[in-house]
Amino acid sequence: MSNRRELLLDTAISLLGERGVHGLTHRAVDTEAGLPPGSAANYFSTRDALLDAVVERVADRERDNWEQLWAARCPTTPAELAEVLAEFAHQATGPQRRLTLARYAVLVEAAHRPQLRTQLAAVGGRVRAYFLTWMRVVGSTDLARDAPIIMNCWTGLVLHQLSYPDPEFDPLAQLGPLVAALLPAPHGKRGSHEP
Repeated sequence: MSNRRELLLDTAISLLGERGVHGLTHRAVDTEAGLPPGSAANYFSTRDALLDAVVERVADRERDNWEQLWAARCPTTPAELAEVLAEFAHQATGPQRRLTLARYAVLVEAAHRPQLRTQLAAVGGRVRAYFLTWMRVVGSTDLARDAPIIMNCWTGLVLHQLSYPDPEFDPLAQLGPLVAALLPAPHGKRGSHEP
């Protein structure tokens, strides 16, 4: 990816995170990126083309975040999984706040633009693969049931924190009991926050 194209897309993500989908225009991207008028249009001829490219870039950045988390911590118990997901929730609502808001803006836009759904499903599948691997490692015997429950809870916690920021945000307080109820630790194998 060229540096200029990457700059335009990262700027578009920031705009989505700050202003929502209605704030995403070629002109706004050019201005915010400090590039001459028409720069974004040279790479993305229509607004739909820009939005499609943004979806790919959001997915790439989120995959990079998951890979970094994966490299740093690979959970092997349900308690460790809850801790990693809580850590990721803090990142998503803190340092990665704009990226997360951009993802949610695109998800809402997909309700009005069905063609985005296929693309979102494809790019989301990449990140989902990491999570499903973790679920297998920590002992899920019913991925079809367990994975959506945990990820939907995580998504809700993150969305709520983005909408109503709480300085005492503690996603582990809710994720820990949920994960423990769905994925009991094997006998004799305890996570770091279990007694």
